[in-house]
Amino acid sequence: MAVGVAGTGAKLKMGVAATAVFVCFLMVAGLLGGGTAKAYADSCGDRGQPGADLPDSAEPGTGQNPGGSLRKQQIENAKVIDKVAERGGMSGQATLIGLMTALQESTLLNIDYGDRDSRGLFQQRPSQGWGTREQILNPEYASTMFFFGADSGSPRGLADVRGWESMPLWKAAATVQRPAKEYEKLYAGQEGAAREIASEAGIDLQRPSKTGPAIPEGGVSGAPGPSGQPAGPQECYTGDGKPAKPGEPFHDGAANWPDIVKNPRSTADAIAWARDVAPNTGKQWYRLCLAFVSQVYGWTQSGVPYAIDHYREMPKEMRHDKDRTPPPGALMYWDTGQRAGHVAVYLGNGEIASNDIGRRGFIDVVPATAIEEKWGATYLGWAPPYFPKGG
Repeated sequence: MAVGVAGTGAKLKMGVAATAVFVCFLMVAGLLGGGTAKAYADSCGDRGQPGADLPDSAEPGTGQNPGGSLRKQQIENAKVIDKVAERGGMSGQATLIGLMTALQESTLLNIDYGDRDSRGLFQQRPSQGWGTREQILNPEYASTMFFFGADSGSPRGLADVRGWESMPLWKAAATVQRPAKEYEKLYAGQEGAAREIASEAGIDLQRPSKTGPAIPEGGVSGAPGPSGQPAGPQECYTGDGKPAKPGEPFHDGAANWPDIVKNPRSTADAIAWARDVAPNTGKQWYRLCLAFVSQVYGWTQSGVPYAIDHYREMPKEMRHDKDRTPPPGALMYWDTGQRAGHVAVYLGNGEIASNDIGRRGFIDVVPATAIEEKWGATYLGWAPPYFPKGG
């Protein structure tokens, strides 16, 4: 097995499982370090920017399906995850759950960064008992901990989750990872990409368990959504407005901000700053769209983690879903297929100031339609520059 405690734990647990039915059967070790925040990875489909901080030299593609060498890394990591699962007697269904989890947590790349001290394929945290930083960055060790956990039973692995085989795939992953409840179903959005990677890697997802019950044909899919279909992309926030046609031009509207919209910087000054100053501030804005628009209006921080949440928390009367006539200075929002979404400042004349769209990490002035055209994102709408939690 991989390293230290995880290897011993896996051997012991498989021995127990062989004699004590499949009560403490297979599964994961808790990504996100048991109840920590989200990781940086794609979900809800394959649109948008990569979830992991891909290098500037990265080939074109999405976080779930990057090009060239990064795809090769995903395939190799998938094989490691499957090897650990199979060696421990676990089924192909367990492998699928592991792949979905790693895609959501790290884009299936062995990254040396994350929320707080989260690291590696599963964004496991040394401070939460998953191992040392060096151990967690060993894909075999990380996979072993995900499936079997520590000898002490804390943190738990998938093998410690009773009845995981009959759970929806996303639920089994979330039971190990323990993200905030509102983020649990994000794992469901990775099933299609996980199956595609498994096929490319030659992984048999129908492999039966050596100790557990038979797996239903095709495994257990996501939990039904409102329409009776598996949960997935529809879990992303898409607003309540009528669909608009992507690529249609944006036209200037009237800026009648409500009285409660007060910022350190005026609308005119904010537009001037975004247009003239921001492009020269350097390569510091990668995946920091909400932080950028906050600074445009003179705030140090927005007080909200994600762009999607910022739009969702706007008073309803301030949200203009799908409206393509934003006033200059308005904040424009898109569903990129990620948890975070995207926000940019509308400068007028159909242009926005946005990070990452022209050059990764930089601010560029581009047509507002570029977010749809280049990223395949869905335009949600606009709102006044309202930062009730800004500071």
